[in-house]
Amino acid sequence: MRKADSYCHLKESRILAAVITAIGLAIGCYSSASAAGDAARGEALYQGCEDCHSIDKNEVGPMHRGVVGRVAGMVPGYHYSPALKASGIVWSEDNIDKWLTNPQAFVPGTKMFFKVNDAQVRADIIAFLKERAK
Repeated sequence: MRKADSYCHLKESRILAAVITAIGLAIGCYSSASAAGDAARGEALYQGCEDCHSIDKNEVGPMHRGVVGRVAGMVPGYHYSPALKASGIVWSEDNIDKWLTNPQAFVPGTKMFFKVNDAQVRADIIAFLKERAK
């Protein structure tokens, strides 16, 4: 390989690396921005969850007061699936996001089947639970 060819290859590699880095940063910034939840919007969206859940009482699903930071399967008076009870999951924001994305994939054998496909909707609901359902 000639010296000039080697230089061009090195220059192309650096340009490609810079482009890949820029794309990665752009995606990272977009993901962070879209992952920021809006608790007020989440409160409105939570009304759809109220078919099965309540903030302060067990219904078809367990109550959600204090869910962020709680160990899964621990609300007194609610009958959980054996799978969720044995999971050992702590309801962090990340775990709630995974749960809402696909509860059956996250904890196979759980009772919950409803999925929230939109990442921003999940982030808003999580923000509501974190900030207003303490």
